[in-house]
Amino acid sequence: MDISQIVTIGKNVQVQSISQQLSKEVFAADDLTEALDIIETSEPELVVFDHPVSPAKLAKFLIAAGEELSSKIAVIGSDDGNFDSEKIIKAGAHYCLTMARAEEQLQKIANQIKNNSCGESNFFTDGLAETIGIVGKSKAIVQTLKMIKIVASSQCNPILVVGETGTGKELAAKALHQQRNPGRPFVAVNCAALTANLLESELFGHVKGSFTSADREKTGLLEMAADGTIFLDEISEMPLDTQAKLLRLLQEKTFRKVGGVKEIICKATIIASSNRNLKKEAQANRFRSDLYHRLSIFPIKLSPLRNASRSEDIGLLAEYFLNTSTIHPEKSKNIKSITKLAIETLKRYDWQGNVRELKNIVDKAILLEMTDKIGTSSIVIDSINSEDCDCHNGNDASGQIKNFSLEKAEQQLIAKALAETNWQKTRAAELLGISRATLYAKVKQHNIDIISDQSEDKGQMVSSDEPITIA
Repeated sequence: MDISQIVTIGKNVQVQSISQQLSKEVFAADDLTEALDIIETSEPELVVFDHPVSPAKLAKFLIAAGEELSSKIAVIGSDDGNFDSEKIIKAGAHYCLTMARAEEQLQKIANQIKNNSCGESNFFTDGLAETIGIVGKSKAIVQTLKMIKIVASSQCNPILVVGETGTGKELAAKALHQQRNPGRPFVAVNCAALTANLLESELFGHVKGSFTSADREKTGLLEMAADGTIFLDEISEMPLDTQAKLLRLLQEKTFRKVGGVKEIICKATIIASSNRNLKKEAQANRFRSDLYHRLSIFPIKLSPLRNASRSEDIGLLAEYFLNTSTIHPEKSKNIKSITKLAIETLKRYDWQGNVRELKNIVDKAILLEMTDKIGTSSIVIDSINSEDCDCHNGNDASGQIKNFSLEKAEQQLIAKALAETNWQKTRAAELLGISRATLYAKVKQHNIDIISDQSEDKGQMVSSDEPITIA
């Protein structure tokens, strides 16, 4: 079955012809004004600009048409390399295509729409990128996934992925691999886990007799990756001598085994990751500046989970980890959800360990929980001191939450819910996602009460321990 409606903007006959093959109805608009008139009286599932459009014009068009249309916008750029797809994506487009591959790419988009993906790519399914494990619907994660799409559809090689420890750099690398080299080898190597000599031998391989213990020839990981992908994790830890050899590989697209003379062609996509600021590392002479510039053509950045722009992903991530956890399969089947109070508690924490830390907390909660819902009592988070923080990316630890108290957070959330519902416990319990009986127990546990009617602050809730500040 074809998709219902496509609107094309421009006069490219080829694009109109392709659209007619994919859609029941095609509306051709010569300019943006005519396109707005058409969109106002129709419900297109896809809007295709058959020519490069400036980011400013695209942004104005989306404001006039409604920003919700952005998930349906495809812009076909020029094939001469002068098309700035990153700016087009930032202006609001969802797809950036090339004229040379327009038919193939539009067919894929149409298939995604027909498969009820609402114009989104296979990265987006109700906020879950299930095929690769990247979860989220925040602007930060959606922007990252868009960048992955752009780079994966290009010839960019090498590719740099940057982000703090635990943000999911390897998942991003696998997403790039699945988009560009599906069905081909994906080879990962941790540059921080190997000595200089061992890393060189692992990457490039060696010939028999090249060093004392080389009693046989070894095939290196670059050769094993073939026409797939090799992922160089934590490349900032790679020794400078090996960096020089990697730079030559990137420039010449060939390499030699250790002790060998034969040039081997490298066909693999090379993806490197770092939790350090490579520009600063290069300035400090801890990383080769020429290699940094060679890697940073189009870096993909992963935001830390503690950023305000990622807070809405925490609940999705927690539910995802609950549904996919293998730490205790029998208990995972019985635990159906996480309470709203527990989610709110998680959102108040400063995630220095990022997504990886959140996964560990959910696994721990599964082991501790005795009911069918994870509550705050099963969420155990160790407080993190500033000296323990990974601040490789220049983050200031002084603004982080210290001595985080789950008990205090729970007390404040319950007090806030009771205040918002004017002490109506049934409504407050519904707001918190817990039973009325549980709410009564929590109120008693935290000694939350209402100041007497004689008080000037009638209706304010306090604890016998100390006053509660309600945001």
